[in-house]
Amino acid sequence: MEVKVLFFGVLAEVSGTSFKHYNNVKSIGDLKLRIQDEFPEIVHYNFRISLNSELTDNDLMLKSGDEVALMPPFAGG
Repeated sequence: MEVKVLFFGVLAEVSGTSFKHYNNVKSIGDLKLRIQDEFPEIVHYNFRISLNSELTDNDLMLKSGDEVALMPPFAGG
């Protein structure tokens, strides 16, 4: 099973990429732990999570082909 993770804003800078594929993750909680293990400094940033373009605060189960986006607060003018 593979999911695609999109990193936006400062999170793309922290991770050094705008997207990454992760295999064998069962839930958003599992994915967050994998991302924190790989990029420990990410814990210092606030961000929202969307699953397939829907914002969520829940630890949902993932399936192959899901797209998860990590989005820091946005400001505009």
